[in-house]
Amino acid sequence: MARLLIVHHSPTPQVAELAAAVLRGAHTASSEGVEVIERAALEAMATDLLDAHAVIFGTTANFGYISGALKHFFDTTYTDTHEATRGRAFSYWIHRSHDTTGAERAMQSITTGYGLRLAADPVVFTGDVGEHLTRAEELGASVAWSLTL
Repeated sequence: MARLLIVHHSPTPQVAELAAAVLRGAHTASSEGVEVIERAALEAMATDLLDAHAVIFGTTANFGYISGALKHFFDTTYTDTHEATRGRAFSYWIHRSHDTTGAERAMQSITTGYGLRLAADPVVFTGDVGEHLTRAEELGASVAWSLTL
């Protein structure tokens, strides 16, 4: 069975709502033979990433960068996983009140280092989460469905 890992840092109710939308979308493909695994960024481990066939990352943009929690995940898993994850499908979401530029640049740089392959357009935005929940759900579904092809 294909396994989709969703690693995120969702510290506010609004961002938790965004994560829930991604998970809802991903679970729509569960009946298609995709197991969805959710991990908080500070709890996820290298073995979670190694066992996954695809991954979705989620984060807030903090001080122009990805969250410290997600950065910690990347820092502690890179050495053990970057060769094995080369070519695996991924995507991400980033939310912030004002500017996401630095966080998106960091996400692109880090995932390039892992050798991951973008499987669905990321959901990156500022402002109200509510109007982006449909896009977030589609993100989860798209990456999950890509594992059934």
